[in-house]
Amino acid sequence: MTKTAWVFPGQGSQAIGMGADLLNLPKAKARFELAKEILGWSVPEVCQEEAKLSRTLYTQPCLYVVESILVDLVREKFDRPAVVAGHSLGEYVALYAAGVFDFETGLRLVKRRAELMDNVSGGQMVALIGFDRQELELQIQYSRDVVLANDNSEAQVVISGTPTAVAELLAKIKVKRAVKLNVSGAFHSPLMSSVANEFQQVLKSVRFSDAKMLVLSNSEPTATTSAATLKQRLTHQMTKGVRWREISMQLPQQGIDRVVEIGPGKVLTGLIKRTTPNLELVNVSSFADLPV
Repeated sequence: MTKTAWVFPGQGSQAIGMGADLLNLPKAKARFELAKEILGWSVPEVCQEEAKLSRTLYTQPCLYVVESILVDLVREKFDRPAVVAGHSLGEYVALYAAGVFDFETGLRLVKRRAELMDNVSGGQMVALIGFDRQELELQIQYSRDVVLANDNSEAQVVISGTPTAVAELLAKIKVKRAVKLNVSGAFHSPLMSSVANEFQQVLKSVRFSDAKMLVLSNSEPTATTSAATLKQRLTHQMTKGVRWREISMQLPQQGIDRVVEIGPGKVLTGLIKRTTPNLELVNVSSFADLPV
């Protein structure tokens, strides 16, 4: 029997027009209406506006809503997964898929998270492709203001820190390609501590249930179903790095044969393929991708 994992992309995977093919489905339409009541704006409308969709305030709720609707549709077509995981914002969709909280609770958390992160300034994130990992990790050790924010694969990472510190580090290492990300702050770094502390108070007031399947968290990629553990790990998510390379390595160790990426694009399956090339990979980016 094929053992499956579901994975969910985060900020950066958003695409203009995403979710448009879901509008005529009654259940999806109801979700979009509920989301509008909670957010005060329309997800389908924002998904048509590039300027808004690229802004953290809107990006994160849009991804959560569209991916959550796809989760409900995928549930009708695929067997229940053995493992779920999400990249940064995608972890909230993973927790929804695992039954840790309901759609509305997750969206309210994501809404507040997006508001806090959108107001952060003074930081920078840069994606690095083609580098000497040992050299990079050594230079990060010497820098107080730069961290490894996203360890995506052996050949692709994201660093996060103050603009000055990031520039100084880049001057000391050889990188094939460095791409500055369009974000307002140094996400997944200690520079997010102030907003992370505020968000932690929000998390404390929310009830989590034990997960119905194993969850691999960003900050600690070891499988668990414990509600208390999952909440604790989520409190660290803003200030700690996304350990996606390790999550990818965990999948075969959990006996996973197939990975289904639910959400726009193919970023995560691309990263998983580089780390664990023998897994079957499936992408569900839209209603059209669902099996008949």
